[in-house]
Amino acid sequence: MIAILDIDGTLVDTNYQHTIAWHRALKRHGGRVAAWRIHRHIGMGGDKVVEALCGEEFEAEHGDDVRDAEGELYMELIGEVETFEGARGLIEDLKAAGHRVILASSAKPEEVDHYLDLLDARELADAWTDSGDVEETKPAPDLVESALEKAGEGDAVMIGDTPWDVKAAAKAGVPTVAVLTGGFSADELRDAGAVEVFENMEDLRAGLASTPLG
Repeated sequence: MIAILDIDGTLVDTNYQHTIAWHRALKRHGGRVAAWRIHRHIGMGGDKVVEALCGEEFEAEHGDDVRDAEGELYMELIGEVETFEGARGLIEDLKAAGHRVILASSAKPEEVDHYLDLLDARELADAWTDSGDVEETKPAPDLVESALEKAGEGDAVMIGDTPWDVKAAAKAGVPTVAVLTGGFSADELRDAGAVEVFENMEDLRAGLASTPLG
């Protein structure tokens, strides 16, 4: 079994730092959007967020500048990011059970490198992705498909925290087990298609101990 683990919001606690960075970046370029609305789009790829929040005209005029600013502003906050309790333990559990583990992110390489260091996962995971591995971001399936290519043949499951994770995996024909750590409700995740939802990483680990993948 291939376990594709979303990084942002699932293994590392980043969703609210990204919300703040997008809020500040949009405001810098005249886009006033309430933080709660921005949070509803965290997990969607950065190439889609600006238009989804502010429309096509704002995207055409300011999209690239907002994305550049968000990247800069997020890097000012990245030192606050911590791993979720049990995140590395999940990777260890999956590897001990004989699964191939791919860490999935469309973040910039320097961000992914930071997360790999936080998780101490370079020697543990089988592979990982970054922005260079995808042409189109979630909810497009590129990220999941890239992870599958790195893993090789076999059945797979996605572990994620947002409806965008669930939708991207579904387009690639992969079911998703979700956690609430991204700030979305269990109903939202199930409505998006998640096959099971756990409160946090430790509950997920306990669930997999009693009902293993595959």
